[in-house]
Amino acid sequence: MGLVLLVVLIAVIAGVAVVAKRSADRKALERKAAELEPVKKLAYEDITALGVELQDLGEDMSGQDLDKGARSDYQRALDAYESAKMAGDYLTSPDEITHVTKILDDGRYAIACVRARVAGQPLPTRRPACFFDPRHGMAVEDVPYAPPGGVERDVPACALDAERVKAGAEPDSRMVMVGSQRVPYWQGGRTYAPYAQGYFGGFGPMEWMFVGLMFGGGFDGLGDGLGALADGIGDGIGSIGDGIGDLFDGFDF
Repeated sequence: MGLVLLVVLIAVIAGVAVVAKRSADRKALERKAAELEPVKKLAYEDITALGVELQDLGEDMSGQDLDKGARSDYQRALDAYESAKMAGDYLTSPDEITHVTKILDDGRYAIACVRARVAGQPLPTRRPACFFDPRHGMAVEDVPYAPPGGVERDVPACALDAERVKAGAEPDSRMVMVGSQRVPYWQGGRTYAPYAQGYFGGFGPMEWMFVGLMFGGGFDGLGDGLGALADGIGDGIGSIGDGIGDLFDGFDF
């Protein structure tokens, strides 16, 4: 009899473990999908913005005789747009948006090169995108800026945002949804860090500056980390509870 009970107990424990794992896997997939959705939306909005810039470029260049360099840069911009669309379609995790935004940044630089060549100007020096909204294109200068609760740092800005900051006005920041709130992307938590990395990660030490800005000098990042840890523990306990409940559902004790 004791052996039978032992076998039954082992079977029950094994069943609970299997059900708990399935429940945990299901919740992990749901969490992954929930985290990916806003990031994909962000990617497609930025891709669309580059498409609009290419349309404007096509209208401005209509009827003009482009030299070999301008045609090459124009093609680079078109290729970047197509590559970004493909990369966006294949996004499976928030981290992969880094590839999309890097491609978009390359495309915008190619557009700037076309315009410079047509105007008979030297090719522009490659600079980071506007920190406040990378869709604004390459920054023209650095301006001192302190996010709410953060430390003041010099950040790259487009001409219009630089003017706003100097005048004491709020810059035209890229907003994202976090829960029911709209916040600047750098206050959106760790989910949006890869988005910025694609735009700014190629500029050496600047990458760390932007990571610091996003996490409010470290405290928001720490809060996110502790929150994720707590969520993980809570989900684990919840999964075991769900597993036990699923296993014994229908039994009348």
